[in-house]
Amino acid sequence: MDQKTLNEIKIFIAGRLEDGESLSVIQKEVNEKFATKYTFLDIRILASELDDIDWDAHDPKAQARKAAEEKKARAEAEAAAADGTEAVEGEVSGGATTVEVSKIVRPGAAISGSVKFGSGVSAEWYVDQFGRLGLENVKGGKPTENDLREFQEELRKEFER
Repeated sequence: MDQKTLNEIKIFIAGRLEDGESLSVIQKEVNEKFATKYTFLDIRILASELDDIDWDAHDPKAQARKAAEEKKARAEAEAAAADGTEAVEGEVSGGATTVEVSKIVRPGAAISGSVKFGSGVSAEWYVDQFGRLGLENVKGGKPTENDLREFQEELRKEFER
């Protein structure tokens, strides 16, 4: 299969995922539309290679958790504004650190996901088979020590769920 067709399939998968469709349905649709014989695992691997997919967009638990975090952040910001205090550089400014665990595990990782630090920096994280934690694709600067502490605490909470 040529790269052009593969890119078309990835674009199709991304669109169907954004529509909230399951990978098993997408597998059937890809095989019909592109006259292929992809397995579920093939589709899952292709989906894991996609960037900028909000995997939690159609997950009610993730949406409820996100709404609660946003409400908490707004309440904290309003309380700080009422007190006349300002955020100190390196501390949470406008939001708490949020950790998301990917439903599709990246190759070479035992578990992976993304993180948005309170300072606005974002990154992808992973834990490999040896239990080592790593950050990749850091955007928006370098996370502060406070960011990293909060990340580790939020990640611990995710693992306890």
